[in-house]
Amino acid sequence: MKINGNEIKPGNIISHQNGLWVAVKANAVKPGKGGAFNQVELKNLIDGRKLNERFRSSETVEKVRLEQKTHTYLYAEGDMLVFMNSENYEQINLQSEFIGERAAFLTDGMEVQLEFHEDQPISVSLPDQVVLEIAETEPVVKGQTAANSYKPAILENGVRTLVPPFVNSGERILVLTEDGSYIKRAD
Repeated sequence: MKINGNEIKPGNIISHQNGLWVAVKANAVKPGKGGAFNQVELKNLIDGRKLNERFRSSETVEKVRLEQKTHTYLYAEGDMLVFMNSENYEQINLQSEFIGERAAFLTDGMEVQLEFHEDQPISVSLPDQVVLEIAETEPVVKGQTAANSYKPAILENGVRTLVPPFVNSGERILVLTEDGSYIKRAD
C-alpha cells in the first residue's frame, strides 16, 4: 500500500532503500521558505541501523504490513531456538542472537508473537512480564529497611536484577522481559 511521505507516523513499517524500516519518530516541518516535509527517524528491522530521512508530501513510500503468527517456544538446541506454529504445528529455528538478551526469559511452552514479511521472520514479541524464581540473593540485614534500598539477586535463568530487601531466595517474582527489572512478588 502506497502512502504519502507526510503520512508516515511512528510505528509504521515502510520499504525504503531496498530494506524494511520502522518509523521511530516523525516530525512535520513547515519552513518559512520551501515546501513542508516530514522529518522521520527510521530504524532498519533487519540489522538495527538508524537513518534520518526527509519525506515531502509529493513523495510516496510503500507501507508494509507484517503478518503476526502465534508460536510456542519449545527448546534451545545449541545457539538455535525452536518455535512451533500454534495453528499448523510447523517448527521454525531461529538464531538466539535474533532475540538477543531477551532469550534468557524464554521458558518451555511460552507463547510468543512472531512477525513475518514474505515468510521471513522479522521480529519476536515476548510477553511483557514473566514469573521467575530467585536462585540466590543476600539475606536481609537487620535495620536496612530504607524505602528505596534494593539488593542484588540472581534469577533462575541466570539474569541479575535488583529486588527489595524483603524478597528472599526461592521466592517467585514478576519480572519485566524488556530489562529484567523487578515488578512485584508473584501470587
